[in-house]
Parts: sequence; C-alpha cells; structure tokens
Amino acid sequence: QVQLVESGGGLAQAGGSLRLSCAASGRISSIAVMGWYRQAPGKQRELVAAKTIGGVTNYADSVKGRFTISRDNAKNTVNLQMNNLKPEDTAVYSCNAFIPYVNYWGQGTQVTVSL
Repeated sequence: QVQLVESGGGLAQAGGSLRLSCAASGRISSIAVMGWYRQAPGKQRELVAAKTIGGVTNYADSVKGRFTISRDNAKNTVNLQMNNLKPEDTAVYSCNAFIPYVNYWGQGTQVTVSL
C-alpha cells in the first residue's frame, strides 16, 4: 500500500505564489513518475506537471514558465512551486505517483486564486 500526503495550497491573489508538497510512503520500490494534476469545477482532470525518476519533466502549456516541479527520488517527495498565479489556476490539485503499473493519488488540496 502506498500513501500520498499533500500539503500547501490555499488562497492567493493573482500574481502571487503558492507551493505544494507531496510525500509518498509505504511499500515503495521505485516511483517511475511523480506529478500533479488538477480539476476545476465542471472540468476534466488535467496534468499540470510531472517528472520522471530520470529527471524528464512535462508541463501543461498553460503553466509553462510559471510553475516548477521538483522531485527528491531518495525521499519520494515532489513539490510544485506556482508563481504568477492566475484565477484560472483555481482547482483541486492532486499528487500522483505512478509505480508500474499502478497510479496512486493524494487526497487533493484546494488552490484558489482571486483577482
């Protein structure tokens, strides 16, 4: 069993910053990919950013240049630094860990960006 515990999130003004953190624990051999997804009301869940164990990153076009994902393979943690936040970034953000061949999810944390 693998558990993902998230922290961070909350309320920010447009142009501000927030940082999300996620720590994985449990029976972990090797986490191939760690990342963050988000889901806004009435919308489908979408990938925000992800990073492979080898260091390859992938970002949604809408966050490129504003968000930065970092990962500590030894500690099984992943962080998302979110800068220059926009109201359209408002969503529930969920941590994801892919351990072949199962996806694990955190409980989700709310990010709200106001004008």
